[in-house]
Amino acid sequence: MNEQYIRNVVEAGLLAAGRSLGLEELAALFGESERPGTAAIRACLAQLAQEYASRGLELKETASGVRIQVRREFAAEVSRLWPERPRRYSRALLETLSLIAYRQPITRAEIEAVRGVAVNPDIIRTLLERNWVRVVGHRELPGRPELLGTTREFLDYFGLRGVDELPPLAQLRGLDEIDPQLALPVEPDARATEATAGSGATGPLSDDAVDAIDADDEPAPAQLAAATAAGLVASGPAHED
Repeated sequence: MNEQYIRNVVEAGLLAAGRSLGLEELAALFGESERPGTAAIRACLAQLAQEYASRGLELKETASGVRIQVRREFAAEVSRLWPERPRRYSRALLETLSLIAYRQPITRAEIEAVRGVAVNPDIIRTLLERNWVRVVGHRELPGRPELLGTTREFLDYFGLRGVDELPPLAQLRGLDEIDPQLALPVEPDARATEATAGSGATGPLSDDAVDAIDADDEPAPAQLAAATAAGLVASGPAHED
């Protein structure tokens, strides 16, 4: 079995999967009698990354493995494939998710202390249903409130190997610093629609409703950081136990 064949199979598998694949999953693409070792697969991935360096695609390592995706600088052009743009994430949902990502483990009350408004249960339920957030424990306080943290699926969706790859809040100034990236392919059922949140408000938004969630409008890590920064500026420091 030559290196070119291994590289072609690995590339075809990543394109067909449309998600991150680990080394074991990539090895399973081959028959048992011809299965390459980990070192050979890593070498092929390195070669693919080098080949993609000057192309519109890139090889992205995430928490679950490696995937092929559209480079961020071509997101605007590729988005023209979908002329009818869906509604974006509500600021309320984005601030809640980013606070969980940056301050985990965190309770709902602590999120409310930062944002200055009550968290709509629909927001937490939506994040749990998308499997971006999970209950990681309970705070030893009356009522034993749930502690929330992010999941491996959250890291994969936003193209991160770990939460330490989120950009520092000090580097961001506002929600206008958005740099989307597109994974291939976009799953048609990756959509959860809730009631539309109020528009035109400034500062922390009330959580009366949640905007539609759509895979075509996924926020980048920079947007998550900017949302957290906006919440911190608007509401002051979080409550510390």
